Amino acid sequence: MAEETKSGTPEIWAAGIGRKSRAEYGSDLMVEVLRDLGIKYIALNPGASYRGLHDSIVNFEAGKGPEIIMCTHEEIAVALANGYARATGDIMATGLHNIVGLQHACMAIFNAWCDRTPILNLGGGGPQSTTHRRSTDWVHTALVQGNLVREFVKYDDQPNSVDAVPESFLRAYRIAMTEPKGPVYVCLDTDVQEQKITSPMIVPDARLFRAPAAPGANPESLRRASQLLAEAEWPVIVAGEVGRNPKALPVLLDLAEALGAAVIDADGRYAFPSTHPLNLTTAREEALRNADVVLALDVPSLGVPLGPSVRERGNFAPVVPPSCKVIHITLLDLERQSWVSDAMWLLPVHVPIAADTAVALPQLLEQTRERLRSNAEAVRKIQERRAKAEAIYHDARKKSQTWIERTWEEKPISQGRLFGEINKRVQGQSWALVSAHGRRWREVIEVTEPSHGIGGGRGGGVGYGLPSSIGAALGHKGSGRLCVSIIGDGDFMMTSNALWTAAKYQIPLLVVVLNNRSYYNDEEHQERMAKWRQRPVENKGVGIRIEEPAPDLAAIARALSVEGYGPITEPDQLGPTLDKAIAIVHEGRPAVVDVITQPR
Repeated sequence: MAEETKSGTPEIWAAGIGRKSRAEYGSDLMVEVLRDLGIKYIALNPGASYRGLHDSIVNFEAGKGPEIIMCTHEEIAVALANGYARATGDIMATGLHNIVGLQHACMAIFNAWCDRTPILNLGGGGPQSTTHRRSTDWVHTALVQGNLVREFVKYDDQPNSVDAVPESFLRAYRIAMTEPKGPVYVCLDTDVQEQKITSPMIVPDARLFRAPAAPGANPESLRRASQLLAEAEWPVIVAGEVGRNPKALPVLLDLAEALGAAVIDADGRYAFPSTHPLNLTTAREEALRNADVVLALDVPSLGVPLGPSVRERGNFAPVVPPSCKVIHITLLDLERQSWVSDAMWLLPVHVPIAADTAVALPQLLEQTRERLRSNAEAVRKIQERRAKAEAIYHDARKKSQTWIERTWEEKPISQGRLFGEINKRVQGQSWALVSAHGRRWREVIEVTEPSHGIGGGRGGGVGYGLPSSIGAALGHKGSGRLCVSIIGDGDFMMTSNALWTAAKYQIPLLVVVLNNRSYYNDEEHQERMAKWRQRPVENKGVGIRIEEPAPDLAAIARALSVEGYGPITEPDQLGPTLDKAIAIVHEGRPAVVDVITQPR
């Protein structure tokens, strides 16, 4: 126990470890800790199981935060927090109503787990003391509530006293923000929330409980990696989630330039300018076919970028030759993976390096440059490599441009036209692509900075795109950036009510719905099945098409107080309609444009 000073204040306060709490109730203390952690927002759908916490946020020293972002569904609340964290790097809290709200939230928590996104999920529960329960408390209380999500959170806890609350919150925050990051869950017993505080409490200094700095690379492994890269004939860099720390991206660009190496984006966060002639993402298989060294950077599943474009049943066959040596710098090997193996195929890695890419890349760049300087043939090899990579790049761009021009006037509206019209309107201004949909947007939309692609959605949960986009746009609110979200109609239909939150808090966001009136991915699967089994291909859309009746997505938006345009069916209507919607967004409000498009 801390000794008492003459004023009656425990010595620990005077020592700077914490400060005296002003809390009257347990939930007041919870809010004090959240404020000390710098939690700016909490997204929630209101529920009685955390009525104490809700009251403290609103009424205990009102105006100090966190600000409540009210949502119409818990899955929306968590997905919103996911998008916010990916756009800003800051963690957000959620409020999840006992086991029913937690079950609603499960899909979005799983998505955050696959995205390695930190979220502080707070749930109400109990009371564990059965003598204090109301009738509904019995069916809304689990013996250990965290069991429901334990397989896809980094940490869960259920503090059973007010004294245990600060440590629980601080530990959860630190674990969530330690690489590899991820969601956490803390269940707050209603008795603990509502308990009257009768003795002095301490709010610990949150600065002393922050996540540790990320580690650097093993020196010997780094030397081996630089040697392989410097001696390679055709090195290829595969960029995964390296963009989670934007400080790493200029170094990645310098390393690619120093080597004259092709770079492939692994469909995650933005990592490399699409306009750079070393970016061969749209010619991935050609770039990898003759690679003798691959440098992978924070790639959650190596088999995706290193594998064939079309993967079906049967043995996995990488695109890279068997002699190719793989270097992988990542901290993903340090995480727990059991329930779902989203790392997918286990590929051989010749030089595994457990390090933060932002720390390791500058060292790797320096060592590689030193080796190249001592190699008389290096300049010639680099020039030849670069010339070859640029030729592949320009050929791929020419093919893309031919596709865009050929389909520009087609109906339904082509994806080349849709992405092209968006690209025309975002160039020359500050903008952010907070959600992307479709396979070919990278061929058309010029992305040149981190805000042009935050990735996410690796869990594959339909319904993620819209609420996560709203969260990302909340993070950019007030920045002057035009936030653009491109989502599918199936995704929109699942969580369209998230638009109400965007309207309520005036979150400026342009939502463009790529509407093929189908859950189209499964149409392709049904077509394959029909061909394999020699059955009617024309039945591939049964149980999949979103038509007869076709929903009016713009009307749904308007019903939720969001400006809605469409359905846009004429190619020449698309550009002017986007201009109208963008004007609305620049006024500080959300807008939806529903575009009837070709399937792919």
